[in-house]
Amino acid sequence: MFKVIQRSVGPASLSLLTFKVYASAKKDSSHKAAVKVNELSLYSVPEGQSKYVEEPRTQLEESISHLRHYCEPYTSWCQEMYSQTKPKMQSLVQWGLDSYEYLQNAPPGFFPRLGVIGFAGVVGLLLARGSKIKKLVYPPVFMGLAASLYYPQQAIVFVQVSGEKLYDWGLRGYIVVEDLWKENVQKSENVKNSPGNK
Repeated sequence: MFKVIQRSVGPASLSLLTFKVYASAKKDSSHKAAVKVNELSLYSVPEGQSKYVEEPRTQLEESISHLRHYCEPYTSWCQEMYSQTKPKMQSLVQWGLDSYEYLQNAPPGFFPRLGVIGFAGVVGLLLARGSKIKKLVYPPVFMGLAASLYYPQQAIVFVQVSGEKLYDWGLRGYIVVEDLWKENVQKSENVKNSPGNK
């Protein structure tokens, strides 16, 4: 153990010592004049001018370059779509995690209520035989009615908000239909009043 410490401490302690090194001229070389600092190549601009010569591109490099130029619009589109969908996906994942946490610590009576609401949707689907419109309308209506029995306050708020939105959409639709009707009436009047029809 002592030999290991001695062998490792010796080189380590030598690294802490500082030495000064003095350079001397060789005795058999001829004596030259001292060189000034600004004459050193380190501090002066080199005399010759360098010229950059680009190597010719190989066939592989040309093919890769053409492929990159061809794929550039698609990759930029993918990056743009990724940047747009990333926040939505993160919020969707967070909603899923929150829902999972809520279902793990569900309030008492939540699962029986959920079962009744789901059963109401199945009953609506069974009563909607034949028509595709009925299959789209009946299950949500039955589920909404069952949910409103358990959650009346939220149902009132939902009906008020959705009623306002439906009124707004109906008003917009009415305005669009009115504008189209006016344009058709004006076109038919212009056709009747044109000089060729008299």
